[in-house]
Amino acid sequence: MSFNVLASTLGTMAPAEEVSHFPPTPEIFWQPLFSVGPVTVTRAMVVAAISVIGIAWWLIATTQRAAVVPSKGQFLTEGVYGFVRNGIAKDMIGSKEFIRFVPLLFSLFIFILVNNLFGITPFIQMPTMSRIGFPIALVLIVYVVYHAIGIKKRGLAGYFKFLVPAGLPAWIAPFIFVLEFITFFITRPLTLALRLFGNMFAGHMLLVVFIVGGWELFLADSFFLKLAALPAWLLAFAFTLFEGLVQFLQAYVFTLLAASYIGGALADEH
Repeated sequence: MSFNVLASTLGTMAPAEEVSHFPPTPEIFWQPLFSVGPVTVTRAMVVAAISVIGIAWWLIATTQRAAVVPSKGQFLTEGVYGFVRNGIAKDMIGSKEFIRFVPLLFSLFIFILVNNLFGITPFIQMPTMSRIGFPIALVLIVYVVYHAIGIKKRGLAGYFKFLVPAGLPAWIAPFIFVLEFITFFITRPLTLALRLFGNMFAGHMLLVVFIVGGWELFLADSFFLKLAALPAWLLAFAFTLFEGLVQFLQAYVFTLLAASYIGGALADEH
């Protein structure tokens, strides 16, 4: 739910004792903008499209006239690229294979970061990744890539054989295979998607609680309750700053784990 929608809602809100928002219903979160035939366009989809256009514009504008002495924009772009290239891809995948995965990891990091930061950007206030479909789509890309390169390197049978570390006693190998199969094919993609979704959703809801709670206190008849709205809004401001840090860390963790899975699929040994 966006703060803009909340603001418009609050303007016509009936007294709290007459309207209950709890428990929340799917209609609160399902807010389609318009439909074209069977396709429904939501606000999150529009925000994601805006992020893609904005990122493309930024990359073209800051790199098409790259110079030895960089401009501020080129310096920032190169800094982010270098952070992903050397701080994530090279460290997690290794200096031999990492370079071909840098475009993918850079795209993942910058797309997730921008969409996360939209959650605290005035007049947007929509963390796209708080909609589960977006993390799932990104995880599917990572999922296909790390399995595909693992199978390409070892062959299908060799890839499944790779799940069991060499040197284990024969009697324990089937148990390890089952555990590793669950880890590679179920746990990894599930936790990767839910971690990003859960953090963005919870952080957004936390900000909504303090801002809407402060507004409800401000509308109360009691002077002391009106006064209590101030600390609620101050906490909302503090949590907004903290949420910015969380949003960066979640983009970093997602990209780091994606690189880790790719590096694991390319490793010579389990």
